[in-house]
Amino acid sequence: MRYVRTSSLKRLFSFRRQSFDGEFPKACAFNEEVATSSPTHRPTWKCFSFQEIFHATNGFSSENIAGRGGYASVYRGVLEDGEAIAVKMLTKATDDERKEKEFLTEIGTLGHVCHPNVTSLLGCCIENGLYIIFQFSSKGSVASILHDEKSPTMDWETRYKIAVGTAKGLYYLHKSCPRRIIHRDIKASNILLSEEYEPQISDFGLAKWLPSQWTHHSIVPIEGTFGHLAPEYFMHGVVDEKTDVFAFGVFCLELISGKKPVDNSYQSLHSWAKPLLRRGVIQEVVDPRLEETFDSTQLHKLAFAASLCIRASSIWRPTMSEILEIILGGEVDKQKWKMPEEEEEEQEEFWGFEDLECECDSSFSTSPHDTFSTRSS
Repeated sequence: MRYVRTSSLKRLFSFRRQSFDGEFPKACAFNEEVATSSPTHRPTWKCFSFQEIFHATNGFSSENIAGRGGYASVYRGVLEDGEAIAVKMLTKATDDERKEKEFLTEIGTLGHVCHPNVTSLLGCCIENGLYIIFQFSSKGSVASILHDEKSPTMDWETRYKIAVGTAKGLYYLHKSCPRRIIHRDIKASNILLSEEYEPQISDFGLAKWLPSQWTHHSIVPIEGTFGHLAPEYFMHGVVDEKTDVFAFGVFCLELISGKKPVDNSYQSLHSWAKPLLRRGVIQEVVDPRLEETFDSTQLHKLAFAASLCIRASSIWRPTMSEILEIILGGEVDKQKWKMPEEEEEEQEEFWGFEDLECECDSSFSTSPHDTFSTRSS
């Protein structure tokens, strides 16, 4: 691998993580609750030996495979001290140098991250390949539970907890992390769950650092997951915090409705839900499996936040700070978010599924077929 530089990686892993101060805008109603959920210090992380992870995964046994993606496989394992881990291994057949770069980007990005709602990096291994080691999320992904017909229906309390925790994690990445990070691939299969169903944002293979003096990135090729892409990203390659906000809105709709982001007819969830939310018939969006066992106030706040997130124009979408205020705060001032009529008329779909050049080479997910890449001709 030409992109693997042992000395550079060792320097990357030689410094200790800085402490997370957990500061949020004092004007935010959710300030105290969010800040108290933040850790007071960052754990250390290290370079693992290949022998350690080989032993932990029982020789990368097929029985320990936790998931496969377009360019990586994830194995569950147990270290000698009993700690459960997940080992993400770059597929050996992969010869795309861009994927190797993305794999290394994930290590570098997660090296600056420490938050309860972001997956915890334990270290890496650069012997006999390239591996990233995380704490193991025992409950799997949101997608694996929410859409598994054999599993019990996910209750409303859990869904709401997942939405709030994911919003807090995104707020941290956008505003409180030492680096300003845009995830670019927020979706149910990339939100992992702890034993207590605490959500953890994972898979930073497509993540981008955005310098404070920059308003956005312009990116080619465009990569991500159909059904989650913001119009300005798909049409023009423009990436900023509002890219994640749009995807978060789709994720909230997924939690509310129990539907997948794209149905069998290739209709996107947000295009289906948008007119219903606009008419205020939220009951028609709610997952019927919940049998109306939900908190009505929480539902209406979450649905309203989702409707703002999926607006076609990024200018009219809220920030993650504002989303948390809507979800966790008091009465919502909907008048504040009302758009001019001419703007509302333009909130239509910008693309169709037939526009996409499907490839299975994007970031890791539990489904290797739900990501794609487009390249300009």
